[in-house]
Amino acid sequence: MFCIEEIVAREILDSRGNPTLEVDCVLDGGVGGRAAVPSGASTGSREALELRDGGKRYRGKGVGRAIANVLDEIAPLLRGMDARDQARIDRALIELDGTPGKSRLGANAILGASLAVARAAAEASGLPLYAYVGGPAATILPVPLLNVLNGGAHADNSVDIQEFMLVPLGFDRFAEALRAGVEIYHTLKDVLKKQGMVTAVGDEGGFAPNLRSNREALDLLMQAIEAAGYTPGEQVALALDAAANELVEPEQESGGRKKKGAPREVRYALAGEGKSGLASGDLVALYSEWIAAYPLVSIEDGLAENDRAGWRELTRRLGERVQLVGDDLFVTNPEILAQGIADGLANALLVKVNQIGSLTETLEAVEMAKTHAYANILSHRSGETEDTTIADLAVATRCGQIKTGAPCRSDRVAKYNRLLRIEEELEGVAAYRGAAAFPRWTS
Repeated sequence: MFCIEEIVAREILDSRGNPTLEVDCVLDGGVGGRAAVPSGASTGSREALELRDGGKRYRGKGVGRAIANVLDEIAPLLRGMDARDQARIDRALIELDGTPGKSRLGANAILGASLAVARAAAEASGLPLYAYVGGPAATILPVPLLNVLNGGAHADNSVDIQEFMLVPLGFDRFAEALRAGVEIYHTLKDVLKKQGMVTAVGDEGGFAPNLRSNREALDLLMQAIEAAGYTPGEQVALALDAAANELVEPEQESGGRKKKGAPREVRYALAGEGKSGLASGDLVALYSEWIAAYPLVSIEDGLAENDRAGWRELTRRLGERVQLVGDDLFVTNPEILAQGIADGLANALLVKVNQIGSLTETLEAVEMAKTHAYANILSHRSGETEDTTIADLAVATRCGQIKTGAPCRSDRVAKYNRLLRIEEELEGVAAYRGAAAFPRWTS
């Protein structure tokens, strides 16, 4: 009943209206599993390759080539294999591709098959995915980092920082934490309306107003928390995703300035505030000011992925005070993460399954982070689907944190609803870590 009988693939649409890949795995007993692959708007240069068709169809974003690779190469390879042998299946897929970045078959083709197999095996085992992957210890519900105000590559506005997030950490249950986040989200809309600001939303469901500064966004979130009847820093904290790759000055994108005999120096610009030529230390100083003024528990991609000297400074100066998350820096790649740990960069890993392209490698990165006392945050992408796999994986890995956007748009809400159902299933044994998920931060 666990023997893989058929693998099929199709093109569906993601939350941005772009095509993406969906894969079904059917076992010999008739049980099946389905997985859809997300797509990112802000991506690291070292992510595994998402294979697109090019040409005019779907403005070049079609995934017909990836579908063909699933049907013509991956399906024959997996047919007859035991779906429970996830590590062997993923290794066979990686070897079949034969390239470092999964560029021949496409990371989307490989990941779709990998996750569909896991879902089919879980279904055949009579277990929810979180229990199948995580075992009996999979009982921790994650703290949600709700992206309620968007800027950068996620919105068409004057805000530089890509994500301003609510972190409801002063609660005993996930359901209560989510309720607080939802109430504050709607209160934030009221606050924006009263000030005559636009309440249109960005890619991940957060509001995208034009503001005078990035700090104004933090002030608006503080106002909304208090107006909703909650205490900033005690019940609800804040988090940022700077997406600093997008802040590098255009002439710096190919490597930064370099004086003869000196290492390359990356410079940044905060266009919305009219600031340019900022050194890494300038951004670190700015973050330090914000940490002192606001209940900030986490800063993601505070500097660019290639600014390793800057990352060392950032980690040295702020790493004992706040969670510093590597997204573009690590791209969920165990080898890249290992080098970053050795170099003393960041103290947390953002986990995106499509950055690395297989379930086994994702779990390997999570375990490596845990071993070195790095936090883990399961994350969505800006181009999402109704697939809820990351909600289950957040519980399976006991990571304690999840990013899946604002409580708006069905592709984001689906993940929150899945977590609500998991908490109900785990009644009596479920745990919500709250502030304990952020051990470096003290209110």
